[in-house]
Formats: sequence, structure tokens, C-alpha cells
Amino acid sequence: MFSSFVPPRQVRIGDAAAFVGTTPRAIRHYHEIGLLPEPVRGGDGRRRYGYEDMIRLLWIRRTADAGIALDDIRDAFADPASASGGDDGIASILERLEETLVAQEAELRRQRTAVQRMRTEGSRMGLLSDFVTGRLRSLPEGSLRQADLDSLLVTERIFGPLGAAVQAGRFIALATHPDLREESDRVDAAEEALDDSIAVDDPRVARVAAERHAFEETLHAVIEDSGLAASDDALFDSWDALHPPAADEGAGADETGQGSGRGHEFMSVLEAIGKMPYDFSPARLRCMELAEELAAHDV
Repeated sequence: MFSSFVPPRQVRIGDAAAFVGTTPRAIRHYHEIGLLPEPVRGGDGRRRYGYEDMIRLLWIRRTADAGIALDDIRDAFADPASASGGDDGIASILERLEETLVAQEAELRRQRTAVQRMRTEGSRMGLLSDFVTGRLRSLPEGSLRQADLDSLLVTERIFGPLGAAVQAGRFIALATHPDLREESDRVDAAEEALDDSIAVDDPRVARVAAERHAFEETLHAVIEDSGLAASDDALFDSWDALHPPAADEGAGADETGQGSGRGHEFMSVLEAIGKMPYDFSPARLRCMELAEELAAHDV
């Protein structure tokens, strides 16, 4: 016995979308970009889709689900030889797609690693590179201040993970020597007090510069005595082992002033000065200059 149901010869856009698994809006977009020819319209002015239209819609949906861009699908459909595998059109599209997917997978792995590190190390410190957090991991929880992490974040942006890992030794010394941290706070406060109301030749500028120099000398001695400075050499060796220089890289510094083998794109110090705002008064800048001059005389 024959079924009394007779399938329609044409269907409206809503039925076409429901069968294919898409939306009427998506089908209209296919028409707009030339991916699907406009079908005939019925007496009511509405689009009607036949068997061939539905077949094309199914292939479009399946190809789009594979991640191929609509423009690439349109180009492939426009060239019957390419669509049937007669040339390398589809092959090149698939090659580009695979490269994109590989890059996306690598990015997802990086993001997952970052999330896991944030859960382990804490949301702020975990956002620094593992090379930096690895050196800070032995510190008691809460011993680092937000300002310490801020400085490491800026340093990592300018000099990369290696530069920030070296700088981490400073904050390890401060976190493990309360008296040193107290003196650091005192000198920091004295520098911050050199605001715009202080002239650059004010005697306080030279005095604070001398205090900064004396503190840095003390801090350097603590870092040396604690073995933190010696561990810097191990950091460089570890970094170079993880990031060997490319064959075409020289042994000297690159355009940004960084040594070879670091494997990161760094912003130069001059670029950073021009792009990273620091609200330092002229008096404070002069204080920094004087402290640097004192340090240079000791070398």
C-alpha cells in the first residue's frame, strides 16, 4: 500500500532552515554573500527551496561546521573543478584551516596552563610567567606585596621572563628581611615626598639620593650573602637551555638590547619610557640621576 503522504516539491525558508539545522537569518546571509543563489519565489512573494537548494544548504552547513570560512566555501562552490577535488583549491583551504586549528590548540593549551598556574599560585602571581613564579614559589603566602607584583609585571613586559626572574631576587630579599623591607619603605616614602613643590636643587634631593644609594648597597650585600645573586647564573643557564638561539642569531645583543637566545619579543627601554607613564616630578627624576651617579662612582 502506498503512503498517502506526498513530500513537497518546494519548501519555505523556515522549513528549509529547520531541516538543515540552521536559521532563516543564516540562509538569507548565504544569499547576500553569493554562497547560495536566490531561489524562485511563490505567488505569495516568499522564497521557495527545492531539492537542489536543500542539497547545497546541507553541504554548506556541513562544511561550515568543519570550520571553513563562508567566503572559502563560496569560492570552492564557484569552481566546480575545485569543489570536486580537480585542483588544489580545497586542499589549500584545508591546509590553512589546519594551521589555524593547530594555532588555536596551542593557544588553548597556553590558556589552560595559565589558569592552572593562577589556581596554584594565586590569581595575580599566577599571571606572571612560570619562569618568574618558579623563583617566588618558596616564599610564604602573602609575603609579596601588590607593588612587588606590579613591578615584576612591568619588568616582564619590557625585559621578558628572564629579566623579571632576576628582579624577583630583590623582592625575595625584602620579603625575608623585615628590617630591610622597613628601610625600603622609608626610602620609597622619602622619594615620593619629592613632589612638584620641591625644586631640583633642593638639598633634600641630594640627601634622598644618598639614602637610596646606601640602601641599594645594603640590599645588594644581602642578596650576595644569601646566595640569591649566585642563583642568577643558574637562571641564565636554565633560560638558555629552554630557549636556545636560532641558527641565524648572533651571539650579541639584538636591536632591543637583549642578548640572543632569550626567545621573546621585548620592548626596548626607550620605547617603554615613551609608552609607560610614570608620574615622577623633576625633583624625583633628579634624585634618581644622582643615585645612579653615586652607583657609577662605586664601580
